[in-house]
Amino acid sequence: MKTIAVIGAGTMGNGIAHTFAQCGFTVKLIDLSEKSLEKGMATIAGNLDRMVTKGTITEEDKHKTISNIITYTDIKDGVVGTDLVVEAATENVTLKLSIFKQLSDICDHNVILATNTSSISITQIAAQVVHPERVIGMHFMNPVPIMKLVEIIRGYSTSDEVTKIIMDLSLKLGKTPTEVNDYPGFVANRILMPMINESIETLYNGVAGVSEIDTVMKLGMAHPMGPLQLADFIGLDVCLSILNVMYEGFKNPKYAPCPLLVNMVMAGKLGVKSGEGFYDYSESKKAEKVSKQFA
Repeated sequence: MKTIAVIGAGTMGNGIAHTFAQCGFTVKLIDLSEKSLEKGMATIAGNLDRMVTKGTITEEDKHKTISNIITYTDIKDGVVGTDLVVEAATENVTLKLSIFKQLSDICDHNVILATNTSSISITQIAAQVVHPERVIGMHFMNPVPIMKLVEIIRGYSTSDEVTKIIMDLSLKLGKTPTEVNDYPGFVANRILMPMINESIETLYNGVAGVSEIDTVMKLGMAHPMGPLQLADFIGLDVCLSILNVMYEGFKNPKYAPCPLLVNMVMAGKLGVKSGEGFYDYSESKKAEKVSKQFA
């Protein structure tokens, strides 16, 4: 396995492309938007510059990594000659099903098709594909170049052979692959999202303020960042999407998103990406200033 296509140049897509390229793979980074590709490549270059400054890689390593990435705006051109396609588009079920139906039509039948979905059924995605046994979940954590975990999710039809190939490949990336079964939210988000949602409910019910809730979880539970700050980092729209998937999948009210979360997403307060969520990021990307709505 030498050539990898990554669909989507956003936060997860460019992180996945960076990781594969740094490990010597040829990466075809695909996005319909030329602007998104430029932004994604700029992010990769900036992250590599920080690694050079810290001494974790050399300037030569940086140039090799960037030279391993080729960008495409046409999905058909981008997936030609690849051994693996990793889809990292927006967490939207309709979009992902459409992409996999397209991949089924244009990729050779021996190409492994992986999705970085954080909650959507692998079995549902694989149903769009000829030879669904080659479809698997490869859920990286953000930021991808740093975080060690990759959740490997087997769909109903995913073969043992494909699972072993992807587990071994993850090890070559320096990651720790962990195999889980195909249920809404898998493991990471099935546990994480109810905690984030309960934190938002705690704020919504007036139990404590934003910084107080985060302080309790950081100092009391040894979490590296509080749940509200983490929600902002992930994106409140992404949190809402995952909770909706779990609520629909389990029909259990404990997964129903808090009304405050729903309203914030509708108002465009999405966290770091929009400049404001539970914290105000207009002056700093760090969660140093609570949003005036909650101050």
